[in-house]
Formats: sequence, C-alpha cells, structure tokens
Amino acid sequence: MLTVLVGHRFDLVETPVFLWVLAIVALLAAFALLFAGLAFSRLWNFGDRGGRDLSVGALLALLVLAPYGVAAYWATISPPLSDISTDFDDPPAIDTSDRTVGMNVLSTPTPGEQSLQGDAYPLVTSRSYNLPFETVVDAVETVLDRRDWQLQAPYPETDGQSEVTINALAKSFVLSLPADVAIRVTDDGDTVVVDMRSASRYGQYDLGDNAARIVEFLGELDQEVAGQVGAAPAE
Repeated sequence: MLTVLVGHRFDLVETPVFLWVLAIVALLAAFALLFAGLAFSRLWNFGDRGGRDLSVGALLALLVLAPYGVAAYWATISPPLSDISTDFDDPPAIDTSDRTVGMNVLSTPTPGEQSLQGDAYPLVTSRSYNLPFETVVDAVETVLDRRDWQLQAPYPETDGQSEVTINALAKSFVLSLPADVAIRVTDDGDTVVVDMRSASRYGQYDLGDNAARIVEFLGELDQEVAGQVGAAPAE
C-alpha cells in the first residue's frame, strides 16, 4: 500500500490504478475484520486458541480502515461536488488537452449544484482589484510560483490583452489526487476581476479539496496584491 501511495505521488502509478488499489485494500481489511469477529465467536463459544493473534489482526484491520472511516464521514458532510468555480455562469476554461475518457466530465454547474456550492463554500468568490491589468497578472503568477502545481502552458503574454487564463494541474495533499485549475484575469474596464476554478479529475466527492484550494489561493493573492502596491481588493 505504501509503495503504491509513493508511486502515485511521483506519477509512477496512474490514478485509476491507485484508486482500485485503495478499494481492494479496504475490501481486504473489511474481510479481515469480519473473519476476526467470527473467530472471536468461536473462541468465546468453544474455547479455541489464538486470541492474541486475533486481537492483533483485528487491530491492524481497524487501523487500515480508520482513514476510510474518516473519508466516509467527510463524504457525509460535504456536498457531492467535484468542480468548484467562483463564476457559475461562465467558469474559467480548463485545458482539456491531456484529459482522458475515464475522467470527470467538465460542464457548467446546474442550479442545484450552484446552490450546494453557495451554501457549503460561501468564501469561494471572485476578486476585483482597482489596479492595472498587468499588475494583477504579475501577482497571480507570483502566487502560482510558490506552489508545486504543474503549468499546462507558459505564462501568457499580457501586452494588448484584456483577459488571460492560466491553467495548471494541482494535487491533493495526502493522496495526490489530480485536479485541473484555471485562473482567469479579466479587465472589465472599471476593475480587474480574478476568477478561479478547480475541478477534480476523478470522483464525485472532492471532500472540500477544490474549495479549500481556491480560498487559500485567492486569500494569498489578496495579501500579495496588498504587499506589492499597498492596496486592498475592491471587493
């Protein structure tokens, strides 16, 4: 299990294979716990030997299943969302050049999904700055440079542009599950608006990972902008 986890983190094991291994490990641990329970029953009723070994086996099975229990709990309290954006009507476009058939389908959120996101993640909002377009883009790139996200393409040129979108591939902290990230900077004439989208490539539940990624990034962007020019976001 540890070997597969490390291999997946360093891109030596593909995510679908990794997820299958996680499922198989959970199934084997559940069976081990079940059989340990049956063996304890025989031990209690017939006085069979091996109580110590059974206790160790049951404890190991519980330890293996503990992270799955935590994930199941988070799944019950998290909305069934895997694609989070600050802009419901026009989410930033994600680079799909290296996405495959087995990955989640990208689509505009339904009204129900919008309601779920708004209730669960009220801090996922756009940023507006009363600053030059190039200054905001530079701040976005500075915050990106602090992360180990993989850029899908070099930073775009800003000369003569009023809108740029930067795409990157991010990974979750523990399991290194991939998520596509798009950050769009738009000069609407009055202010410069920054929108962000983070979409998991696999799974219906992201357990809050995408929302946390957006909130953390945009919060750091606010600090970067304020540190560069001594200005706060317009809203």
